[in-house]
Amino acid sequence: MKKICKVFIATLSLVTLLFLLPCRIQAETPVRPIPIVNFDQLKPMLHLDNDSIYVINFWATWCAPCVREIPAFEKLYEQFKDQKVQVILVSLDFPNHLESRVIPFVQRMNVQSRVILLDDPDANRWIPMVSDQWTGAIPATLIYSRDTRKFYQREFYFEELKEIILPMLNQN
Repeated sequence: MKKICKVFIATLSLVTLLFLLPCRIQAETPVRPIPIVNFDQLKPMLHLDNDSIYVINFWATWCAPCVREIPAFEKLYEQFKDQKVQVILVSLDFPNHLESRVIPFVQRMNVQSRVILLDDPDANRWIPMVSDQWTGAIPATLIYSRDTRKFYQREFYFEELKEIILPMLNQN
């Protein structure tokens, strides 16, 4: 009876460990460094002239529609990362929230796309430089290539993003 009890406890411990191990690994997955930049540092990324397609999403952790659409951008990144599609997520959170909100959010959502935190309080200056159509509301997304430039001030789902990207890929 003692032997059966020991085997049962050992098996139960092993099963518990196997269930908890993936949780621990995911929780400790390091986040790629998130640079804090001003608009002058970000601006060149909005006008790159090469054979890639750039999907630049402006978002914040406090914006519910932004948070809802992050999985769509991540799926886009995963599906097209080998096809010259670059996804850049530009956080508009306060810089002092990088450690307390942005990094934990990126970790929790397992974000693999490039994340940048924009720290430039002069929004009236830089918003029109992103797009003259932008009112400043988020989420907002700029999608561009050498020949095409599109701006959207709305929430996206993966299929919608894919419908925009596929014709652009066929042009390149």
